[in-house]
Amino acid sequence: MPTIERKHVRRVSPLFVVFGLVFLFAAYNLLHMVMHNKGPNPGAAVTDALGMSDPVTGLRYHVAVTATDAPYSQWQCRIMYYWYKKVRDMPGSDMGNFTRILHSGRTDHLMEEMHTFVVDPLPDGLDRGYIVLNRPWAFVQWLESATIEEEYILMAEPDHIFSILEEIAPTWMNVSLRMKEDPETDKAFGWVLEMYGYAVASALHKVKHILRKDFMLQPPWDLEVGKSFIIHYTYGCDYSMKGELTYGKIGEWRFDKRSYLSGPPPRNLSLPPPGVPESVVQLVKMVNEATANIPKWETLNRS
Repeated sequence: MPTIERKHVRRVSPLFVVFGLVFLFAAYNLLHMVMHNKGPNPGAAVTDALGMSDPVTGLRYHVAVTATDAPYSQWQCRIMYYWYKKVRDMPGSDMGNFTRILHSGRTDHLMEEMHTFVVDPLPDGLDRGYIVLNRPWAFVQWLESATIEEEYILMAEPDHIFSILEEIAPTWMNVSLRMKEDPETDKAFGWVLEMYGYAVASALHKVKHILRKDFMLQPPWDLEVGKSFIIHYTYGCDYSMKGELTYGKIGEWRFDKRSYLSGPPPRNLSLPPPGVPESVVQLVKMVNEATANIPKWETLNRS
């Protein structure tokens, strides 16, 4: 299969990158950094949480999100950006600058709302219908010209910590393409293939990781917010009005991002019925807070 070569690049200082599960189109989606305490402000205490006994503390984070110009991607970007700004503006916050890496190859109207860097998608047919393969290619292009002031990057996908992104990104991209080309490997890994492509690439580069089991939570499977930093809302949440999970069957109450492929969810979503886990309730409350405060929410990114 063809291998995409990286052009000669101006050297960027080595970057330690935090992968924060933020991808805003297909798989992982960041809603917000969820904190230790449960005060009225769900974004409170992020800096306390980041100040735990890890080597990755006390330095500022550049937030990088890969995205497309599809309405489904745009409304999720807007929610994520709302919470990024809220955390950034807290006293003592470690959040630095923000970049949306747009791999549609063309500009869109959200560029007026958030800093965006436009990159080219993979050549036609190379992703074999698996759009997530555009992510490592997008980072390769961005890092060729990026000047990043922060020491760390909170990046849109897997929740790992690793070093020297500009060196590993081309390997990550090409390994993922090769895995996609092989039918047996493609079938075995499915929609998480690109994530395992990263794991293979990091092993080839002898990258060591710092893993935190409390880094994120995934409603509806994780029931409590606890000390997690991130809500990952890739799964649908379906419940009866008695608060019973009906996963795999559309519930009497539900929240599933895939219900809003052509445009954003409405403001003021109904809260779950009594008995639904805290994580799901928190998720809906935070979506509602963001949509209530984002201008032109229901009209700006309709297809």
